[in-house]
Amino acid sequence: MSYNDVNYEWTKKGGALSDKTAFEEFGLTQNDIIKAINEGKLQFREGSIYGNPYLRLLRSEVENLASERFV
Repeated sequence: MSYNDVNYEWTKKGGALSDKTAFEEFGLTQNDIIKAINEGKLQFREGSIYGNPYLRLLRSEVENLASERFV
């Protein structure tokens, strides 16, 4: 897999995380994440496990959002 591949960050180990993990690790709220998605700061993909929906987010974008919010 090439580093220039558009999907590389989505598929590399630790490159993506769930919205629930973002809440726990970075102290973000659901409103913070939805607002950032609407503003175009976060990319997301929808996922579901055992019928429970969640959002997959790119870790690097979540880290940037958390650093902006808690500066």
